[in-house]
Amino acid sequence: MEHKVFLTDEENDMLLGKAGTMKQKAMEVIVRYADVLGAKKLCKITKAHLFCGAHPFMLSFPSSDPDEVISKMLFCSDEKVALDRYECPYCQSDAAPMDSEKWRSMGVAEPEAKRNEQFLHRFLDSGVHLASSCIPYMLGFVPLMGEHYVSTESHAVVLMNSLWGACGNADGVEIAFSAAACGRIPLWGTHIAENRKGTHIFRVLCNVASTHDWDLLGYTVGRKLPTHSVPVLVGAPRPNIVDLKSFFASLATTAGPEICHIVGITPEAPTLDSAMGGNKPVRDVTVTEEDLEESRRMLSDAGEGSVQYVSVGCPHYSIDQVERAARYLRGKKIAEGVTLQVWTAPQIRYLADRCGYSKVIEDAGGVVLTGSCPMVSEKLPKNAAGLAFDSAKQAHYLRPVDLMQGKKIYYGSMEQCLEAALSGMWKE
Repeated sequence: MEHKVFLTDEENDMLLGKAGTMKQKAMEVIVRYADVLGAKKLCKITKAHLFCGAHPFMLSFPSSDPDEVISKMLFCSDEKVALDRYECPYCQSDAAPMDSEKWRSMGVAEPEAKRNEQFLHRFLDSGVHLASSCIPYMLGFVPLMGEHYVSTESHAVVLMNSLWGACGNADGVEIAFSAAACGRIPLWGTHIAENRKGTHIFRVLCNVASTHDWDLLGYTVGRKLPTHSVPVLVGAPRPNIVDLKSFFASLATTAGPEICHIVGITPEAPTLDSAMGGNKPVRDVTVTEEDLEESRRMLSDAGEGSVQYVSVGCPHYSIDQVERAARYLRGKKIAEGVTLQVWTAPQIRYLADRCGYSKVIEDAGGVVLTGSCPMVSEKLPKNAAGLAFDSAKQAHYLRPVDLMQGKKIYYGSMEQCLEAALSGMWKE
């Protein structure tokens, strides 16, 4: 089939199968993708963050052979593709369907756990480091300014593009695997400098003092931002990376941008003029306390109520956030009948174990889990009438889920959620 995108000799050889079946199938997908996008050529990627594991969507293909499932679901191939070493030099896994060690604490059956490990090790054999986390930028995945990469984690794309000037798009799960396999992605979107300029100005006129405030701000900016636009924040106080982790997660939840400039903080926005790059703003929006309160009402059921399930740590907690949770829970006990899950990355749990933070949380009756989250795992307690989250992303995405019908979903700060776990009650 004739294609429109220009290919180098090396890329053409991959397409013809001279570098093996896996790279050929991957290049076929990437070339079709480029043609649909109208991309004129491909660019090399040096990092890939991939949604590895036996996720529920993967198991919709009726086969017990991981290679058959991977071939059909990830490479769109009826022919079984034998995985060999990925062309992309550095690959790391995104969140998985479960904690690989504490899966029993999540209510996962042993056959599910064994199947997940089987899938993960197929990717490990192809060169994917099993980090199993949505915060790759805290675990060695650090693309620098101008470096091209792929990621299946929406907020990570926004963070790495915005904070470091790296170049990636929200391409999707299957495209990311094909890109990693052949080491190429279409040169389009934020891979091109012209597409990184600001389109909408947001003037922050509300108080933003905590990570929870930044989470609310991201959700608020996102619901006022058209899809695929580039927001520019003016007047925001200086955040830390934990604040921005939550901000970009909720921003990606409601709008799906791939880059966000914060004047005076992100490298492509030393000034408002440089962030806009000569563009006139499509809209100039102010964000007020009333806007934040409106977002809070959208995310959290009103009033007080009993709580049986509390989940904190989306995106995965940093080590200082785990320490904060442990400090709050030290010497206290979770209320009877309440499940408390604290989510982080496997590597950060190792640090938390070493520092004694995990033991403090578990002595209180909670559990420190890694590698997944309620939304990705789809493992939520069926008998819980009230659920509490410190993440706008979790509260937003889980509210419409069928399992949540008739249940109360509460949203607040880490401390509000932990207090609900201790008392068994949500208090406004």
